[in-house]
Amino acid sequence: DVQLVESGGGSVQAGGSLRLSCAASGRTYSKWCMAWFRQIPGKEREGVAAIDSEQFTTYADSVKGRFTISKDNAKTTLYLQMSSLNPEDTAIYYCALDGTYGGDWDANLVLRRTEYNYWGQGTQVTVS
Repeated sequence: DVQLVESGGGSVQAGGSLRLSCAASGRTYSKWCMAWFRQIPGKEREGVAAIDSEQFTTYADSVKGRFTISKDNAKTTLYLQMSSLNPEDTAIYYCALDGTYGGDWDANLVLRRTEYNYWGQGTQVTVS
């Protein structure tokens, strides 16, 4: 099994930056795909950014140029560096792992919530 624990959320003023972390533990995979999602109460959980074991990355249009996803394999930690934050970025941010990923990168799929079977508990980001 896999455990994902997010941290780094908080409150920040518009224009500021935050870095989210997601510590992964448990089963390891030679091929993996991980992503960050966010959710506002009453709305669908939306994909923000994804990365796979070959370091392919993709981003939602709303965050391109402002957010950067990365993974420290030595620490098995996923990161999301967020800059130029605005109030529309306020949400609970979740990290996710696709435990069935076979290495076939498809940027149209990896930001879909249904692709992931492991989720963290979420961390709140508030931009004012």
